[in-house]
Amino acid sequence: SFKWAIFVMGMAGSGKTTLMQRLNAHLHMAQKRVYVLNIDPAVTSLPYGANIDIRDTVAYKEVMKQYGLGPNGAILTSLNLFATRFDQVLGILDKRAPELDYILVDTPGQIEVFSWSASGTIITEALAASFPTVVVYIVDTPRTISPNTFMSNMLYACSTMYKTKLPLIVTFNKTDVVSHEFAVEWMTDFEAFQDSLSSETTFMSNLTRSMGMVLDEFYKQLKSVGVSAVTGAGITDFFDAVTEGAEEFKTTYLPEMERRKQQKAERDAKAAEQSMQRLRQDLEETGGKKVVTSLPHRGKHRGTGEAEEEEDSDDEEEEEEE
Repeated sequence: SFKWAIFVMGMAGSGKTTLMQRLNAHLHMAQKRVYVLNIDPAVTSLPYGANIDIRDTVAYKEVMKQYGLGPNGAILTSLNLFATRFDQVLGILDKRAPELDYILVDTPGQIEVFSWSASGTIITEALAASFPTVVVYIVDTPRTISPNTFMSNMLYACSTMYKTKLPLIVTFNKTDVVSHEFAVEWMTDFEAFQDSLSSETTFMSNLTRSMGMVLDEFYKQLKSVGVSAVTGAGITDFFDAVTEGAEEFKTTYLPEMERRKQQKAERDAKAAEQSMQRLRQDLEETGGKKVVTSLPHRGKHRGTGEAEEEEDSDDEEEEEEE
């Protein structure tokens, strides 16, 4: 049976960690077997227990001090250091796989540090190569009632989906404060979104109108749910969307991933063949003789040294003859 890995991503303050706690509690109450990874090195405390915690491997504040970095630079460096050992994490997950139903991954609140870094790509691709994986993008619903802010979140969601190349579920959090129905209407009714901008004539509003037209096709393929991390409302709908995303992963994303792996293998094989052909050509040109090459400046010193050695040896021979 397939095990599902869920990356929980979102901007700082969107309720990402609180939702992680709710998801973990819900799955345990449903008697599901869960394995939790925390890869946010800067978090001070977690309201849930993490099976693997980046803070046990990398000391975030020590990284800041040792490398003289700011907060974001230290997070990025910590992720890079952790990514060098992620093969060990995969080894643990592979051993535990027969006992698991879900893998939850909590990511840094500085979303761009993870989603657009090399270490973030390594971690997501490595996990997706072993388990059906979906990405959950958390939106702070009360702060998205402005059309401009809404568009900013949708652009982030769009870039995250295309960067990770994985099924994406946009999750509108804090629906106990503000309902997400307005966001659903804006995504499904282009005219309604345009009407919300009718009273604004700024450059930003004009740009938002244009981007709304661009993202209209993106909305048609987007899964979205509304949840409340505090009350637990919408969690069932959330996991239904995750199930659909996992199925989509198997039917759409997995074949594409296999195609990319095959293309990479073909490129590597072609590069190796070209390297071998150059080697054969060099051997034919030199007749199999050993060829010693050196950099110009090293050769100069080496030649001077050899000349000095030859002069010393000549002097010694002359002294012996005398």
